[in-house]
Amino acid sequence: MDIIIRNTGESPIYDQITRQVKTLILTGALKEGDALPSMRLLAKDLRISVITTKRAYEELEREGFITTVPGKGCFVAPKNLELARENALRQVEEHLQKAVEAARLGGIAPAEVKETLDIICGEE
Repeated sequence: MDIIIRNTGESPIYDQITRQVKTLILTGALKEGDALPSMRLLAKDLRISVITTKRAYEELEREGFITTVPGKGCFVAPKNLELARENALRQVEEHLQKAVEAARLGGIAPAEVKETLDIICGEE
């Protein structure tokens, strides 16, 4: 499992791990039932605290992306299409919020933003 940690970013390390594991699951690089590295092994590989990996795994489990089997480890949870859709929708909303903020700063009217979105989506 290739996870890249950037110490210079605004995003906390546990969040970087969480987002990258979600991406691996949603793209199919990690499949249902695949074992994740132990928290200790991942912490050692990334040269970070076990507490940080624990927080990332807890977040992934809380959101339904992984399941923990006591004594055996963490595994990719069965794919929940509604969960995947919700996650994608949340990401779209975050990006749209940034676009709206940029439009406001640039003096672009909401109607122009909507028109641009329609063009991008192919709906004129």
